[in-house]
Amino acid sequence: MKIIIVGCGKVGSSLAIALSKEGHDITVIDTDRDVVNLTAGSGDMIGIEGNGASLSVQKEAGIANAEVLVATTVSDELNMLCCLIAKKSNKNIKTIVRVRNPIYLDEVSFFREELGLTMVINPELAAAREIARLLRFPSAMKIDTLSGGRVEMLKFKIEKDSPLAGQKIMDLAQDIRNSVQICAVERGDDVLIANGSTVLMEEDRVSFLASPLNASRFFKTIHIETHAVKDAMIIGGSKLAYYLAKQLLDTGIEVKIIERKKSRCIELDEALTNATIINGDGTEETVIMEEGLDRAQAVVALTNIDEENILLSLYAKKQNPKAKIITKVNRMMFDSIVEEIDVGTIVHTRSIVADLVNATIRSMQNSMGRSQVETLVNILDGKAEALEFVIREESEITDVPLQELKLKDDVIVACIRRRNNVMYPKGGNTIKVGDRVVIVTTHRGLDDITDILEDQR
Repeated sequence: MKIIIVGCGKVGSSLAIALSKEGHDITVIDTDRDVVNLTAGSGDMIGIEGNGASLSVQKEAGIANAEVLVATTVSDELNMLCCLIAKKSNKNIKTIVRVRNPIYLDEVSFFREELGLTMVINPELAAAREIARLLRFPSAMKIDTLSGGRVEMLKFKIEKDSPLAGQKIMDLAQDIRNSVQICAVERGDDVLIANGSTVLMEEDRVSFLASPLNASRFFKTIHIETHAVKDAMIIGGSKLAYYLAKQLLDTGIEVKIIERKKSRCIELDEALTNATIINGDGTEETVIMEEGLDRAQAVVALTNIDEENILLSLYAKKQNPKAKIITKVNRMMFDSIVEEIDVGTIVHTRSIVADLVNATIRSMQNSMGRSQVETLVNILDGKAEALEFVIREESEITDVPLQELKLKDDVIVACIRRRNNVMYPKGGNTIKVGDRVVIVTTHRGLDDITDILEDQR
């Protein structure tokens, strides 16, 4: 697809690179020439210096023939204006807009209708929802939803003395194998798409598919605590902190926010009447210890500086080993280091946005008849994908036992949803027209369910 991205900041540049890797025709626009050149140079893209809200600049970018425009500048108002001009220039274009300001939160449906927007995305709100899910299910390192929330993809780490360590998946208890589908394993830098002979080991990071209820039962079976946290300490009073606090308070979780700017504390105190707001430096040991860091059930490091968040999480892990620790990191370059030193769950706002937009664009292709992909989730830190296909017509893959299909390596048929029934298929099961099928794979760019088959040429 031909896609124009306005704004080459952290979110825009990450999104441009991700979509370029998917094979889309990308043009980026920004007023900063250096940023444009840096982003365009990181992939096969066209870069244009200029104001994305300018009609002439959009025409230069090829708005007349573009299929999607994504506006991700730092200004919500400018983003909406970019989309409005794009729609006036090309009535068939799909528009995706980034809106961050909480004052617009209740007006999203109005903007969609009046401006004809395809998608309104709020990176901080999306990240807050992900963190809130993790705090309600602290045993998991990551949680993604599929099939309208009927199943979830969860990731957890096999700790020392876990009953899973040293076992083949085929040898796990029957009730476990029937209630969850173990899909993939991260072992060091390696990614393994799981099968029955895969042996689970200590320190493995395992991704599995299950309903929310069965996920809870699975964790209890392997002696992992499943109760939601009762309180959370948030360090840093950003927009993300506000959105997160609001969601946690609505579910009965007590919230304490530590923020160094007094003016921001006043704003938060007025907006979050049931939260405890502390005016102090969350990077100071005496401050966070006095506020109960060692007793908190969850600690969320949300300052604007990656290094601060990493050090805060390390300190929290040392002082309170049982707490659920969540660390916001902007720069992907820290990933390998952070994984080695274990600072709990890492949250990347940029990657969350890229995943959401990528899934939306796949859905657009689906509606245009170019793809059967309904939902896409990047898993294993972007090294694999979970894709949900909608089977609309018969093909060489339907009504054939799975054990007879010649699948590509590193592909697993993880789940079949048939009407209201969800099954984790075995060799004798078949895929039928009308099914929703979840595929987990390290292969990229699968658009049709038949793409999982070996190339017969």
